[in-house]
Amino acid sequence: MWDYTDKVKEYFYNPKNAGVLEDANGIGDVGAISCGDALRLMLKVDPESEIILAAKFQTFGCGSAIASSSALTEIIIGKTISHALELTNQDIADFLGGLPPEKMHCSVMGYEALRAAIANYKGDSWVDDHEEGALLCKCFGVDEGMVERAIRVNKLTSMEQVTHFTKATGSCSTCVEDVEAVLTRVNSEMVAAGDLDAELAYNPARSALPQRRDKVKSSPLGTAPKKELTLLQRIRIIESAIEELRPYLKADGGDCELVDVDGDRVLVKLSGACVGCQAASVTIGGIQERLITKLGSPLKVIPVPGH
Repeated sequence: MWDYTDKVKEYFYNPKNAGVLEDANGIGDVGAISCGDALRLMLKVDPESEIILAAKFQTFGCGSAIASSSALTEIIIGKTISHALELTNQDIADFLGGLPPEKMHCSVMGYEALRAAIANYKGDSWVDDHEEGALLCKCFGVDEGMVERAIRVNKLTSMEQVTHFTKATGSCSTCVEDVEAVLTRVNSEMVAAGDLDAELAYNPARSALPQRRDKVKSSPLGTAPKKELTLLQRIRIIESAIEELRPYLKADGGDCELVDVDGDRVLVKLSGACVGCQAASVTIGGIQERLITKLGSPLKVIPVPGH
């Protein structure tokens, strides 16, 4: 499990401003439930002063996603929209006392939702379905603009950092070349503008990167390409990952058991306190994210009724 700060735990177990803001005049949606993380941020902005009077959120995702969304609302309430737009995802992470590197994408999701909500309030267009050619990572719904902003704001200089901050390339790896091209271009522009030391900039020539599976016949080092897992191997990995999570669920009075694996669908049975819990969807999202990380391929975790 990840090493979370006490404040992350507080904002996960007792989130502030969760729910629907009925009289919102600015709404921003980012992510997609099918991708494992989704956030809707709702703002009530005073038209005269442009001060954010209220903010609420609805999040589907892991504990870090909920904590980051909750923290974001606490930070922006009382600020003008222009002041709010000066915030970065790092401000969200700092407010929480830090996030694990692998969870920084949750703060980026909050940052993107804020931009989308303010654009909605202003009546500006915000492309939710991605312009043709802009969607880089289909597994997690990450577009080129999101990747570029994350690189610039956080001064990212490696593919691993891009994955941690956006989740792009974190599943099937078919988008590696496209994401690498964005990182190379943006780092070059940052160096030219004096925003990044040339020695730190990403250089694909000295990076040992995973290759696109649909193009690679053998690895650049002459080793055999990674074989596809058999169904039995997938089941064993899934069983092992769920067993690792069960002690934490049991500590809260709940439990989870593997029922079946059907292609890219993993059927599980929740029991105890997990049944009917308001955070059940978060539990499922966390299990799904862990399994995707373990297997390296997209899948869907589906809870089924007990027998």
